[in-house]
Amino acid sequence: MAEPVAAAALSARGVWKRFGGLSAVADVSLDVHAGEIHAVIGPNGAGKSTLINLLSGDLSLSAGTIALGGAEIGRLPPDRRARAGLGRSYQKTTIFADFTVHENVRLAAQAQAAQPLRMRGGTRADPVVNDRVADALARTELAARADVVARLLSHGEQRQLEIAMVLATDPSVILLDEPLAGMGQSEARRVVDLIASLRSGRAVLIVEHDMDAVFELADRLTVMADGRVIASGRPADVRKDAAVRAAYLGEEDDA
Repeated sequence: MAEPVAAAALSARGVWKRFGGLSAVADVSLDVHAGEIHAVIGPNGAGKSTLINLLSGDLSLSAGTIALGGAEIGRLPPDRRARAGLGRSYQKTTIFADFTVHENVRLAAQAQAAQPLRMRGGTRADPVVNDRVADALARTELAARADVVARLLSHGEQRQLEIAMVLATDPSVILLDEPLAGMGQSEARRVVDLIASLRSGRAVLIVEHDMDAVFELADRLTVMADGRVIASGRPADVRKDAAVRAAYLGEEDDA
């Protein structure tokens, strides 16, 4: 008897986003499972960033459903999705540049705390927040840089910090939008290794243009073109797909 397939940590069904008469995302469905890195790829204008913005709530749905851990979240605002367990990073690094690394991560952890705006008694006394901050700094290899002002970090370290801030919210699902953009080889290598570690106990969806990194990281690929999914599956299978080679890799089968 076959074992039952585990429910998806994040599931989208029939997702659409229309801007006037233009459908930037058209009837897209996908599942992301815990312990898996699911990469969404495609040419510029394929609808990848629009899709991730729909999943996070930064854009509203025109149609379709989004479920997190089986609960419908498609009409919730971004902050409520975050509190439900959805974390994300952006194409442009979003950190508090004049705060230290530790302060950045603590602010993220406090946002998920039971009393995030507590001013008296010292937020440093909260053991849950303390544990999340310490764990996030350790996992992103930033513990030794905790007292450095964020704007003084290298570009790669700022990306690590952004991921640390996401981890500090204790998400069940992480969305990463082009996390390797603008990086040199050594920095990219460090961040690729960090992203690979995120799949432990979590579901990760990544949008990325670095194909070497994508094929190294991804357990599953979804390929988009013109707002639609044209292929989805294991990387080795997707790589052989004729529609993918034609639409994304610029290749065509010989006649």
